[in-house]
Amino acid sequence: MNIIKYGIDVILHLDSYMNLIIQHFGAGTYLILFLIIFCETGLVVTPFLPGDSLLFASGAFAALGFLDIKLLLLINGLAAVLGDTVNYTLGRTIGRRIYEKENLRFIKKEHLIKTHKFYEKYGAATIIIARFIPIIRTFAPFVAGIGEMKYMRFISFNIVGGLAWVTLFTLGGYYFGNLPAVKHNFTFVIFGIILISVIPAVLGLLKEKLKQKEDRREERI
Repeated sequence: MNIIKYGIDVILHLDSYMNLIIQHFGAGTYLILFLIIFCETGLVVTPFLPGDSLLFASGAFAALGFLDIKLLLLINGLAAVLGDTVNYTLGRTIGRRIYEKENLRFIKKEHLIKTHKFYEKYGAATIIIARFIPIIRTFAPFVAGIGEMKYMRFISFNIVGGLAWVTLFTLGGYYFGNLPAVKHNFTFVIFGIILISVIPAVLGLLKEKLKQKEDRREERI
């Protein structure tokens, strides 16, 4: 429980924690950012990491001169693309065995099922679309690997999606993160980014629930 509270505190006060990281680690901050983005996108067991808000916050600190924006875009973009590539490889090699198991210790089966349905609906474009949806973006490359999507097709969508995601949120922080209204309400802005990010997944879930309810109603008739 304490770990969860600490995680929420880190996400909602990311500006304070980012400042401390930069002060203590200096250039090592780039490595920390790389590892967090890589793990969120590359490891199926870490979908809870704050990718969107972290990119935005790092962009805001780059605007203040603490980080180099070009290096930030390069490192975060590389982490996003490599992360999805590793995730795809895991899905291709061991994904089928994991997906067929009923009880998974570190992975929620419903996340895999939801992502699989998302993949069935949007096809290869899921690799791009999912970048902007927390949880699903962590499982999308894994499910693509399970479905044996051809690597060259995957990598092209992976690069486009990864660079678009990193560029949008990092430059968003760079150009808007230090506006007085944003800076003085940074916690609310981060919360808003998280909320906006999960809206597509929530709408999809509601749509699915309504469809199931409609199907049950038709069966009774």
